[in-house]
Amino acid sequence: MSSERDHERFFPYEEPYDHQREAIEGIAEALESESDVLLEGATGTGKTLAALTPALEHARRTDKTVVITTNVHQQMRQFTQEARAINRQQSIRAVVFRGKASMCHIDVGYEECQALRDTTHDLVDAESERADLERRQRELLEESQAGDSEAAEARSTIMDELESVGEELETLREEQSTCDHYYHNLTGNTDDFYAWLYDDVRTPDEVYEYAERQGFCGYELLKDGIEGVDLVICNYHHLLDPFVREQFFRWLGRDPEDVIAVFDEAHNVADAARDHARRTLAEPTLERAIDELEGSDDPRADAAMNVLTTILTALGDTYEDALAFGQRETVDDDWHDLAIDNEDARDDLTLSILQNYTGPGVREDLESAIELGQALDQQYEEAFKDDETSTRKECPTLQAATFFDAWIEESDESGLYPVVSVRREDGDGDLYGRAELYTAIPQRVTRDLFDDLYATVLMSATLRPFDVTEDVLGLDDPTTMAYGPQFPEERRRTYAVDVPALFASRRDDADLQDTVADVVEDAVRMTPGNTLAFFPSYAEAQRYHDRVSVGATRYLDEPGTPASELRETFTDDDDGVLFTSLWGTLGEGVSYDGDDARTVLVVGVPYPYLDERMDAVQVAYETAFDGEEAGWRYAVEIPTIRKTRQAMGRVIRSPEDFGARVLIDRRYTEEAEIEMSEYAVRGTFPPAERKEMIDVDPEKLKFGLLNFYRDLDAYDGEPPAP
Repeated sequence: MSSERDHERFFPYEEPYDHQREAIEGIAEALESESDVLLEGATGTGKTLAALTPALEHARRTDKTVVITTNVHQQMRQFTQEARAINRQQSIRAVVFRGKASMCHIDVGYEECQALRDTTHDLVDAESERADLERRQRELLEESQAGDSEAAEARSTIMDELESVGEELETLREEQSTCDHYYHNLTGNTDDFYAWLYDDVRTPDEVYEYAERQGFCGYELLKDGIEGVDLVICNYHHLLDPFVREQFFRWLGRDPEDVIAVFDEAHNVADAARDHARRTLAEPTLERAIDELEGSDDPRADAAMNVLTTILTALGDTYEDALAFGQRETVDDDWHDLAIDNEDARDDLTLSILQNYTGPGVREDLESAIELGQALDQQYEEAFKDDETSTRKECPTLQAATFFDAWIEESDESGLYPVVSVRREDGDGDLYGRAELYTAIPQRVTRDLFDDLYATVLMSATLRPFDVTEDVLGLDDPTTMAYGPQFPEERRRTYAVDVPALFASRRDDADLQDTVADVVEDAVRMTPGNTLAFFPSYAEAQRYHDRVSVGATRYLDEPGTPASELRETFTDDDDGVLFTSLWGTLGEGVSYDGDDARTVLVVGVPYPYLDERMDAVQVAYETAFDGEEAGWRYAVEIPTIRKTRQAMGRVIRSPEDFGARVLIDRRYTEEAEIEMSEYAVRGTFPPAERKEMIDVDPEKLKFGLLNFYRDLDAYDGEPPAP
């Protein structure tokens, strides 16, 4: 086993904190036994280096690659800074990888890029072949001039081949079916680029700019250059999307068992896995498939037409039947889910398909459609490569047949939830539908990934309870470690305000609104700096933004509007209050340092809207983990408290920082555990966090905040009068 000193060669600062050293040693031991790790650490724990230090040491010693991944852009920047610090201490080859769309120099889609790459390869291969033929014909010319008759005959054959290759080159160049940037990758000298790349840790923007100046494709250079690197920094997409993951490992030149993966903000992995597992097919794709088949004389077209026409009819019938009276008029350009699942039978769409279908068999016809779709797709690929079409055409028949083959096979499997949704075309046009296989149980995606990788470190400030994380993601007996807040306890306060429980059914109560508004006003007035106020929804945020009367500047975060500019304006202020939804983009992965935010308010227990999908997740968890209580706890309560804890973590970001967290709802109080235990949520918080919660009456909060901030000499001048 490696020693502590071996680990520290990758630690870029003077020495680890005591808890950080403990985590480093624990992760090192876990890696030796190929165990996964769940690491919960509050802000300031140094989770990133606690994971990277032992992972890089183990990888260097055992010839593996470390991949650190996140779904938060700010964390990508932080990882890059940490990797640069490590590189100054101990030389590593590190690459920061980003998706193709943001790095393409000619702004084409994935399919077009693939086809251009292929034709560019063809061009370079043809040029290389011509160079070889020209060299050979010169040699043969010399031999024939020396009297070798066989050489003259061979040269004649070579000259014919040269003419053919020349025509191919002329076609490729004239019709511009190649990418100049990628051409330069294949033909230019890229040594200087790779020397520059590995001299430091370069961001994707830096790579793009360097490549643009030199006429290269930076994305393809990264793909070609990451084989065998020590560290890759990337987003979740590269590991959670099955198709991308397969290519990603190929670019790395690694099998999954030679990769150590570190997931940051790992409380988000479950939702991200669901998103990446999502499979959908909309009505217009079916219509395009039928149009495509009508123009085909292939003998398989009749069977394909039969089954896809049946499915199109069934999809329309299903959403028309599922729309409630008056609901059609309320549908806009957002997707609206319709319930089609049945407890004791197949879903309504499958039943409609089977009832409408006539023929030898749905699966048999779908198999014919898939075979024909594959043939058509290959034709479109070749047509684009040969420059017969200006864009790479998609094959809707293949898309539709493949999707519904999976639908018929899998839609009644446990953990998958069949959904039909509708939206209005262009906002005011006709309705059209979409079928979706929604993955309710994330471990359908993550278990195989974690089993295949050498080891995984999942880290977050909010991973507990660990047993739930293990169940949801499909982890088997991982090593677990948790570290609470590391900054001075006297520089933080957590209050649970005993206002009546803000159940959704009571939010319109005027007296209750007055009570909550008074508490928010008191908190803002007593805060020496900015206040962040989180609500269960954007609608509730707007309600109190409009209702609260304070001297501070009020900011409102609204759905569908960019939050980055609002955040910058807010943090530039020194006496503002920002009203937002806990389920928006400002509750996690965003740093509010120093007086950017001094007090955080969480108003109510912000349970998400319980729609059909959430019901499906609950039911799936009930089935998988034995009981109705597990369904609610796994699907709703624990994710909600994790979001609440993330919001609370927006303040106190350094040892010098200070701030208050205020939870406004009786369900957070200790008394609720006795009087309304069915609804109490305090017990869902980790023990150390529960211990710090101070229960206060609504009218006493202002005195608590006054005393806390006055003791820290936080007010500029005389404190406000309570």
